[in-house]
This record gives sequence, C-alpha cells and structure tokens, in this order.
Amino acid sequence: MYKKATSIKRERDPAATRQRLIDATVRLMLQQGFSGTSVDQICKEAGMTKGSFFHHFENKEALGTAAVEWWGRMGTALYADAWKDTTLDPLEHLHRMFDIMVGFTRRSDDPVVCMVGMMSQEMSATNPAFQAACERELNLWTENVAKMLTAAKKLHKPKTKFDPVSVAWFLNSLWQGSMLVAKTCRSQELIRHNLKLARDYVDGLFSTT
Repeated sequence: MYKKATSIKRERDPAATRQRLIDATVRLMLQQGFSGTSVDQICKEAGMTKGSFFHHFENKEALGTAAVEWWGRMGTALYADAWKDTTLDPLEHLHRMFDIMVGFTRRSDDPVVCMVGMMSQEMSATNPAFQAACERELNLWTENVAKMLTAAKKLHKPKTKFDPVSVAWFLNSLWQGSMLVAKTCRSQELIRHNLKLARDYVDGLFSTT
C-alpha cells in the first residue's frame, strides 16, 4: 500500500527531512517489522546520515511511533472520503467505507497490510509507547465507524438491539484479522469475502424498507 518515491529531493527543509525518515521507516517496517529494521537501514533507505537521523529523532522507537501516527493520519484521510458527503444516507457512508477497504485489496503489486496492526502485534506487549500509539489509532478508526452506525440507527429502524461501539470494534477486529490471515495465506480474495460478510451483517442490522 506504500510506494517508494522514485527520487529524493534534497532540500534544507527540516519538515521534509523528517518526513523522508518517516517514509523510509514505513516502507521498511511494513516489509520486515520493527525489530528487523535498523537505524542504518532507515538512513540508507532515506538517503541520509545518522547525524540527520538523531537530529530529528531520539531513537528508533521515537521514529517508529511517529511512523504509526503518520500512518493513522494517512489512513483517516483515505477513509474520510466515505463520509464527506453529509447529504448521503449514513448506510451509504458505511458502504463507501467498505468499498474503500475492498479497493486496497485490488492493488495487485501491494499486499494489504496496516502499520498499526503490525506494530500492535509486534510491540504492544513490550513497548508502552507503541501500545499507546496503536491504541489511539485503533480507537479513532472505531470511533469514526461508530458515528456512522449511530447515525444509521437514528435514520433506520434497527432489526435488533445493538451497540454501535461494540459493532465498530467487531468490524475493526475483522478488518485487522483479515489482513493478518490474508498476509499469511497470500489471499486478497479472503479479505474481500470477509468484507462482503461484514457489509451484509451491517445491512442486516437495519430495516431499510
């Protein structure tokens, strides 16, 4: 899901330099995880010196946490396209969100992976900073989905009682788990099948006629 830039524009721009380090970290850690990625590798990938690295980040952990936070912002911006049109039925917002997720699986040259999910699995049990950063991003995704479910519940009569937050966490877990299993089984179709089931499940919560 993340492409390496074809060229690196070298400028005396602290923000751009910091972003190059984050970009390099995301590329490497999506491929080989936090533990498998060294500061030397990050500097080489970014085309920078260790001096530049330590000017912007105290250590690899600080950069890794920044990468998780950047990934969260990037992901939220992509998902926001689903609910930006406030004139639409909130169920249509949810459908659009599922369509965006399915779209991730149709990039034939990229596995469907999530920096937040990967770092949650690898680092949360041993690193409080990563655990907190990942928890914030997972909470934000869940809150956005819960808002759409709550709005749909106000507009459409529910077929059964349900808590929007609990359903949103279920969908979050299904999404993250599907990416993990699909990565192991090398099957993007598995993710698409699970997302269809999730969409049918959400539609089944409401009476729309």
